[in-house]
Parts: sequence; C-alpha cells; structure tokens
Amino acid sequence: MNAMDTIEAAQLVERPDLRPGQTVRVHVKVREGEKERIQVFEGLIIGLHRGGVGSTFRVRKVSFGQGVERIFPLYSPSIDKIEVVRQARVRRAKLYYLRELRGKAARLREKPRVTPPA
Repeated sequence: MNAMDTIEAAQLVERPDLRPGQTVRVHVKVREGEKERIQVFEGLIIGLHRGGVGSTFRVRKVSFGQGVERIFPLYSPSIDKIEVVRQARVRRAKLYYLRELRGKAARLREKPRVTPPA
C-alpha cells in the first residue's frame, strides 16, 4: 500500500450496501452557530458514483410538490448514519428518468424482503 491508500483507509467508515432504487433515510449533522443537530433527508437513490473515499450518492425526494436532489459524500463525517427504508427492483444504474415523472408514474416496483428462516 502506498501513502495515499493508508490515508484513505483511515477515512473509510462502515456504511450499508447502497444501490439505485433504494429509499434511504440519511441523518446529516448540521451546525447552527455553536449547536449541532441532526437533520433527516429521506428519498430515493437515483445514482451512485463509486470511487473509494470519493464515493457519492444522489438522493431525490419531492417536498411540497417540488423535486429536491442532494448529493452526499458516502464517507463524509457529517453523515451520522444511513438507514435503508425499502428497496425497489430497478434495471438500470441511473434513475434520472424519474425527474420527468409525476405521481403514480414515478412509482417503482418494490423488491420482496427476504427474511431468514427461524
């Protein structure tokens, strides 16, 4: 390992396996003056950019009828945690076509949950 790999390995944090089509709840640390609070951003992953420490994921939600997208660095210390709420069955890596769809047309087919045998 060279020097860059050792520095990057120290910054890697355990994150869930993210895929396009997942609905995630991202808990982001927000600083307001001296105080720090956690703000939750829940939406659909429409794209991933993989690149080691520089990995990012794009989350889209509709808020008050307006589409909002946000790009999060995957290994950022400002992200407290990422929860996967549900998974959809998708057949492509980038779901940018959902930007033009509205209402029921923007729904994705949910992937059945696999529960381990008890």
